[in-house]
Amino acid sequence: MTHATTAPVEPQAPAGRRRRTPVWKLVQRALQYFLMVLLALFCVAPFAWVVLTAVDADGGPSVALPTPTLDNFVRFFTDGGTPRLLLNSVIVSFSATALNLACGVFGAYGLSRYRFRGRTTFMFAILLIRVIPPPATIVALYLLMVKMHLDDGYLGLILVEAAAALPITLWLLKGTIDAVPFELEEAAWLDGNTRFGAIRRVVLPLVGPGLGAAAMLTFMAVWGDFLTPLVLLQSPDLYPLSIGLFRSFTAFNQVDWGVLAASAVVYMAPPAVLYLFLRRHLMRSSLGGALKG
Repeated sequence: MTHATTAPVEPQAPAGRRRRTPVWKLVQRALQYFLMVLLALFCVAPFAWVVLTAVDADGGPSVALPTPTLDNFVRFFTDGGTPRLLLNSVIVSFSATALNLACGVFGAYGLSRYRFRGRTTFMFAILLIRVIPPPATIVALYLLMVKMHLDDGYLGLILVEAAAALPITLWLLKGTIDAVPFELEEAAWLDGNTRFGAIRRVVLPLVGPGLGAAAMLTFMAVWGDFLTPLVLLQSPDLYPLSIGLFRSFTAFNQVDWGVLAASAVVYMAPPAVLYLFLRRHLMRSSLGGALKG
């Protein structure tokens, strides 16, 4: 006759009662939230000052509840100099972005579709341009532009800005084109398309997200550049808005904080609009639909 042994049953906590969180965990969690709030305030405070001061009739160097007005924006667009600064930034940024994408598409296509000796070394050599800090080469670049008579003008600045952003565009678009099956281009050739026709009808629609990302990165880099136009341009009529903001802040007379903040809001608007326009293109992958079709 055997006797069954049963393990002692541990007492269970009454239903509805939860295990209490240790005090040190509560303190740790509260400290984490406190630090997160401080970091958020640190990041949001400059933007809050810009927005509030831009619509404040008595704006100053401190954050305060504004006396609502749009006179600061009216003065920005009616002043004789500030609209010209905005126009210069638009001309240089859009032109450099378009030139960068045109060169980047064909350059990335060649690097993706053609195999030649030293291709990998060449690609890393291109990327080396972005590794070197721009201030280290700005003097040599200025002397080169002077020798070519391209200093103090739109053309020289556009060429420099487009070339400076070209390495990132080449790397980004090459990886995107690599993902496009070559069989799609061959099918286009069989339909009577030339190589350029296949690029326009097949490759470009499929690399839309990559083009959008390259356009956004290039535009933001050119729009926010300060050093290159400061060195290459001597005529104040050609200055972009980035230099205009700097000159307004470092003026010897009293700073007009309202117009300065309104200029900063206008300066932030084009990259934000471009991001909203390209966001759905960046999130959408059209390659999957092409392969399914």
